Amino acid sequence: MNGFIIGRIKSLKYATRGCLLLIKTEHSIMAQVCICAIVIVLGFYFDISGQDWINQSIIMALVLGVESLNTAVEKLADFIHPDHHSKIGFIKDIAAGAVTFTAITAFLVFSIIYSPYFF
Repeated sequence: MNGFIIGRIKSLKYATRGCLLLIKTEHSIMAQVCICAIVIVLGFYFDISGQDWINQSIIMALVLGVESLNTAVEKLADFIHPDHHSKIGFIKDIAAGAVTFTAITAFLVFSIIYSPYFF
């Protein structure tokens, strides 16, 4: 049991380090974090409902998570094959496509939440 707890603490340490590395070094993550901050401020300003906070939180986590996985795929692909290769490019494009799906979904969710306040 003690080893399990120590293992979870170490995992949390590595995960926190990964989050900080993403925020410090990756422009796409920096941009997404800024967008999330703006949306959070809007949520407080417009006093959105509890369900809207849940929906907004889930979609923000989804976008940041998929963006993070995309970054990991790109870094791994560049490490494995630093030169341009069509198959590596294909893999990286697919990972970027996953981010696009989540970003479009986020836009739709935020539009549904905030359009009554703007229109």
